[in-house]
Amino acid sequence: MQYLNFLEYRNYRYLKWAGVLVGFFLLAYWAIRPFGGTSYGGTWFGYLLGSVSLVMVLLLAWYGVRRRRTPMVPDRRRADRRRMMLTVGADQPKRRGKDRRLPGTDGSWRNGGTLRGWLSAHVYLGAVLLVTVSLHSGFRFGWNIHTLAYLLVLVVLVSGIYGVFAYVRYPRLITENIGGDTLHSLQLRISELDEMARIRALGLPDKVNALVSMARTETRLGGNFFQQLSATRHYCPTAVALRELQLLGQELVSGDQPQLMRDLHFVLLQKQQLVRKARNDIYLNARMRSWLYLHTPLSVALLAAIVAHVMTIFMYW
Repeated sequence: MQYLNFLEYRNYRYLKWAGVLVGFFLLAYWAIRPFGGTSYGGTWFGYLLGSVSLVMVLLLAWYGVRRRRTPMVPDRRRADRRRMMLTVGADQPKRRGKDRRLPGTDGSWRNGGTLRGWLSAHVYLGAVLLVTVSLHSGFRFGWNIHTLAYLLVLVVLVSGIYGVFAYVRYPRLITENIGGDTLHSLQLRISELDEMARIRALGLPDKVNALVSMARTETRLGGNFFQQLSATRHYCPTAVALRELQLLGQELVSGDQPQLMRDLHFVLLQKQQLVRKARNDIYLNARMRSWLYLHTPLSVALLAAIVAHVMTIFMYW
């Protein structure tokens, strides 16, 4: 599938390299018998594994730094496509000049590599890191800074695995939900429907106008982070207005009021569908970004723990 293309980058190039590295380190761990008969961090092979792990952690962290420093293209349509990153299919020819592609496509960084290629390497290098740090520890754990650093590696990698899942699953769902629209275009259409509902309610009783005004002024999209993670609201003014209008419609039997009520009900029903679609778009994007709120600070904590781990080793060397 197209949205898996960062995992399949260049015919699984980095998966193959990761497999070679894992096989090499496992074979070396089995073949080398340091003094004492156990492979662990205090042996020369353990120091080698620790050094390799440190280099991989720095490379993984560097991807995050470069990813955030990549300039965005200001065009609105391209900016909206950022949500659907990693859904681009086959590699496309590079553009010349200053027009670089967006992150998640085949856009290049200034000093090497594409974002999609770096992301693929980032994922598979993380898998290799899990093996090297485990072998480096010799599977000896205790209540110390060394075990803390190992646990932070595990937590960061688990959050990264969820990130892979998010970038595989949610871009497709976002595309299916919103189609060719954007959140901005949905908001514009909702505003237009609000205005249409206001005009149709002018010839109706004050109760109806009050409901239309409530649906217009109190309906909210987004909200705080926890509200964004919920696609539905326990209280939606637009849904309340629709229910109340159905009850009021039975009382309006004179003149053109029944037809106006049917038109108004149809307009608010359209609005409710767009509101649901917009909230679902916000929800899916929030779910796709949520893991970064854990992954990034834990990565910083991991770097701090590694510094303490290395300093402790040299103090008692």
